[in-house]
Amino acid sequence: MILLAVLFLCFISSYSASVKGHTTGLSLNNDRIYRLTYSTEVFLDEGKGKPQDSVGYRISSSVDAVLLWRNPDGDDDQLIQIKITDVRVEDVNQKRGERSIFRGKTLPKLLGKQNLEALQRPMLLHLIRGKVKEFYSYQNEPVAIENLKRGLASLFQMQLSSGTTNEVDVSGNCKVTYQAQEDKVVKIKALDSCKIERPGFTIQNQVLGVSSKATSVTTYKIEDSFVLAVIAEEIHAFGLNFLNSIKGRIVSKQKLELKTTEAGPRLIPGKQVATVIKAVDSKYTAIPIVGQVFQSTCKKCPSLSEHWQAVRKHLQPDNLSKAEAVRSFLAFVQHLRTSQREDILHILKTASQDVLPQLVDAVTSAQTPASLEAILDFLDFKSDSTVVLQERFLYACGFASHPDEELLRALLGKFKGSFGSNDIRETVMIVIGALVRKLCLNEGCKLRAVVEAKKLILGGLEKPAKKEDTMMYLLALKNALLPEGVPLLLKYAEAGEGPISHLATTTLQRYDVPFITDEVKKTLNRIYHQNRKVHEKTVRTAAAAVILKNNPSYMDIKNILLSIGELPKEMNKYMLAMIQDILRFEMPASKIVRQVLKEMVAHNYDRFSKIGSSSAFTGYIDRSPHSASTYSLDILYSGSGILRRSNLNVFQYIGKADLHGSQVVIEAQGLEGLIAATPDEGEENLDSYAGLSAILFDVQLRPVTFFNGYSDLMSKMLSATSDPVSVVKGLILLIDHSQELQLQSGLKANIEVQGGLAIDISGAMEFSLWYRESKTRVKNRVAVVLTGDVTVDSSFVKAGLQSRTESEAGLEFVSTVQFSQYPFLVCMQMDKADAPLRQFETKYERLSTGRGYVSRKRRESLLAGCELPLHQENADMCNVVFAPQPESASGGWF
Repeated sequence: MILLAVLFLCFISSYSASVKGHTTGLSLNNDRIYRLTYSTEVFLDEGKGKPQDSVGYRISSSVDAVLLWRNPDGDDDQLIQIKITDVRVEDVNQKRGERSIFRGKTLPKLLGKQNLEALQRPMLLHLIRGKVKEFYSYQNEPVAIENLKRGLASLFQMQLSSGTTNEVDVSGNCKVTYQAQEDKVVKIKALDSCKIERPGFTIQNQVLGVSSKATSVTTYKIEDSFVLAVIAEEIHAFGLNFLNSIKGRIVSKQKLELKTTEAGPRLIPGKQVATVIKAVDSKYTAIPIVGQVFQSTCKKCPSLSEHWQAVRKHLQPDNLSKAEAVRSFLAFVQHLRTSQREDILHILKTASQDVLPQLVDAVTSAQTPASLEAILDFLDFKSDSTVVLQERFLYACGFASHPDEELLRALLGKFKGSFGSNDIRETVMIVIGALVRKLCLNEGCKLRAVVEAKKLILGGLEKPAKKEDTMMYLLALKNALLPEGVPLLLKYAEAGEGPISHLATTTLQRYDVPFITDEVKKTLNRIYHQNRKVHEKTVRTAAAAVILKNNPSYMDIKNILLSIGELPKEMNKYMLAMIQDILRFEMPASKIVRQVLKEMVAHNYDRFSKIGSSSAFTGYIDRSPHSASTYSLDILYSGSGILRRSNLNVFQYIGKADLHGSQVVIEAQGLEGLIAATPDEGEENLDSYAGLSAILFDVQLRPVTFFNGYSDLMSKMLSATSDPVSVVKGLILLIDHSQELQLQSGLKANIEVQGGLAIDISGAMEFSLWYRESKTRVKNRVAVVLTGDVTVDSSFVKAGLQSRTESEAGLEFVSTVQFSQYPFLVCMQMDKADAPLRQFETKYERLSTGRGYVSRKRRESLLAGCELPLHQENADMCNVVFAPQPESASGGWF
C-alpha cells in the first residue's frame, strides 16, 4: 500500500510539471495535414506604446504542416514538412489608409518573383525530443527569405516540461526557461545570452554609451501534444545614457494558430532520416537554423565621390561652428565605412587644402581597415609640411570610439620611424597611451601590441634614452593609467624637477581610488609637507588634491589643516578655499573634514581668516535626478599677484559612471623678475614659462607652450597680439554604437547611435608691464549632433525610426589680475552662452522598389546662458538666469 502511494505521488508530481502528452516536445499525428495561419509583425516607436505613432509592417500567410516520417524506434524522432502559402504584406498601422505603401501593389512586385517562389518552397524540420536536429531547405535561396522561414520553423521547437536549457534557433544558441502548466507552456528566452556572430561595436564609457533591454516570451497553447496557438513577443528597447531623447523600441510579434486538420499523406517508411529526405527531394540540403547575415543593396545611393562633393561645403573652416557641419561629418563617416581603400585615397589626394583637415578627421573616425590603410598611405610623417594633418589624424585616433589592435600596431610602427616634427613624435606616444587604456578597458590588455606599448611607456620612464623624453612618456602614462606605473610616478613626483614632479603628481590625480594606497598617500604627504625637499606650490597643491580626493584619513586632513597659516600667502588662501569647497559641495571627504574641524586647534579664526586671491570652486552646469554636469575652477597665484596656475574642469556623471569632459590648465612661472617681485619659497630659480595643457573626453593632449625662457618671453611681448592659441580644433566622433539584431521572426534589425561635435578650444595669456596687468582667456566653442537610427529590414520592405538632437554652445573664462598693489585686484568671469536646442524625429517605411512613407516632427527650444559662479559669494547667480530645459532634453549637457 505504501509503495502504491509513493508511485501515485510521483505520477502527480510528473503530471504537474508537464503538459498532457506522451512526448517531450510537439508531436504530429500520422496521416494528417495541420492547416495553420501565421503572421509576423514588427513596429518601431519611442517606447510610448501608441500604435498610431508607430511604423512597421506585417507579413501573414497560411501554413501547412505534415509529418513525413517518424523513427520506428522512438516517437520523439520526427521529420516535419512546413509549407508557406497565401502570403500577404500590409501595414501594421491600419489607419494609414490611402497613404499605405502597399496599396495597389501585387505580391510578386512587392517581394519580387524570386523571393516569393523561395518563400513558398516547403522546408523540412528534423525534431528529436522537441528540439531541432537539422533544418533543411534549398540551396541558393535569398538569405533574407531563408531567415523568415527559420523564424517560423523555430516556433516548432519546444519542450512540454518545465526547466532551463540551451537551444539553438534563429536567434542563435540561447538560454531558455520553460514554465509548463496544464495545456500551456511559456518559453522565456534570455536574449542577452544568445551566441550569434553579428557585426557591431560600442563605446566603453557608460556616460557616452547606450543602454538596452531585451525580452522574449513565447506562449504555447497545447492540445494532444500539438499547438492550438503560439504567441511570441520580442521587445528591444535602447536609449542613449547621455540624452534620453535619443531612444527607440522594436516590438516583434509572431502568431501561429491551428485552424483545422485534414487527411494527409501516409508516412514515408525508413529507418534513416537521410534516406527519407532524399526520397522527398534530393535537392534538399541541411543549413543552419541560426539566422544568417545579409545586406540590402542600395539602388540610388550616391558614390563616395558624389557624397563628398555634396558635403564638403559644410566642412569649410568657417562653417565648423554650425551643427550642419557635424551632421555632414557623421553621414560621411557612415559612407566611408562601406568604401574601398582606393576610393578613400582618391578623395584624400584630390581634396582642397581648406577642407583636408576635416576630411582627415572623417577618414580616421571611420575606423575600418580600408580607411586606416588609406590615411597611412596618404600621410608622410617624415615631412614637416603636413604637421596639421598629422596632428588631426593622431587626435582622431586618440578619440577613437572602438580602436583595435591594428591601429595601435600602426602607431607603434610609426613611432619607431623618423619624424619631420618632434611635436608629432611626442603626440604619437601620447596617443599610444590613450589607445592602450581603451583596449585594456575592452579586455585587450594581453594583446601583443598592447603589451609592447606598455613596455615602451614604462621602459621610457625607467631608463629614458633622452632626458627630454621623460615628459612625453609621463603624458603617455597619464592616458594609459597603467597600475604598474604608480611606483614610477611616485619616484618622479618626489624626486623630479618642478615640471616633471608636477606632471607626475597630476597624473596620479587621474587614477581611481583603489590605486591611491596608503603607501602612495605617504609619499604625497611628504611632498606636500616638504619632509625631504622643497617643492613648488603647484606640486604641493596637486599632492594635497590627490590626498583629499582619495579617502583621506583623519590625520591626513588634520595635518593639512594645521599647515594652513604656515604656507606662502596665496597657498594659504588656496588650501583654505579647497577645504571650504569640499564642505560646500559635499564631496566624499566632507564628512571626515567636519570631524577634524571639531578640534579647535584646526578650526579657528586665525587659520580661516587668511586673505588672498587664490580660489577653488565647484558648481553645477546642469543637474537632473539621474545625471549631473559639474565644473570646477581653481586658481593659484604667486605672492606677487602673477598667475601660477588656473585649472578649469568639466565632468559629466550618470549614475556611478563619469566622464572627464574637459580640462584646461594654464601655467606660468618665473615672471616675478619682470615686476621686481620676490619669488616664493622653492621658486627662486625658475625659468620664465607659460603654457596650456588640456584633457578632452578623458584624453590628455600634447601641451601647448606660449613662451619658454626670458628671451622668448620678451620677443613675444614685443610682438604680442590678443589672438588666442588653438589647443584643439576639429571634428570628433564622440559616441559610436552599432548593433545588428537577429529577431526571432527572422527579420533583421539595426541600431545605430552616433554623436559628433565640432570643437575649438583656445587659450591666450596677455601680460602688460605698463599697466601691471595680466589676463588669461580660455574659450570653448562646440557644435554637437546626436543621432539614433533603428531599422527593421526584410530585404523587400524596411521600416525606420530616426531621432536627432543638435545644438551650438560656448563657454568662456576670463581672468584679469592687476598687481600694482597688494592685495591685488582680481576679476574672474565664466560665461555660458545661450544654446539653441533642436530635436528632430523621422519615421518611415520604404519598399525596395523605392516607394515610401515618411513622417517628420521638429521641436526647438533655447537653453538660456548664464554667468557661472566662481566662488562662494556668488554661488547662486546661475539659478536666476537658467531657462528651464525641455523634458526631452533632461540630463544632457552641451
